Amino acid sequence: MKAILDTHAFLWALAGDAKMSRQARDIFSGSADLSLSIASVWEILIKVQSGKLRFPRPAGPYLLSRMAENRIAMLPISIDHLLALERLAAHHRDPFDRMLIAQSIEEDWPIITADPMFKKYPVQVIW
Repeated sequence: MKAILDTHAFLWALAGDAKMSRQARDIFSGSADLSLSIASVWEILIKVQSGKLRFPRPAGPYLLSRMAENRIAMLPISIDHLLALERLAAHHRDPFDRMLIAQSIEEDWPIITADPMFKKYPVQVIW
């Protein structure tokens, strides 16, 4: 199974956070083909620069090493993903989440997220 990790799901999984649902934890530690959007990396780096998020070493190398350790692929943003944004209803205002939704729709992959707003879109939400 292929799936996209929402930013918070990725961070919670890395931290072993109890906020992760059992199903999400099982998928993260299982054999699924998981991807993290480049949009999530961008969002994380903004939070690091603003002081809202900290890592034990510089964010870039830390994120890349954790992705490699957990067999998580990087999902680039394609022109099809960008064009899909125009067709999205304005339920969700967060531009990073809107990109993840567009990518989920275009790739036809479920998204692992605790965000209830994702269910307003034609995506399969796993939590």
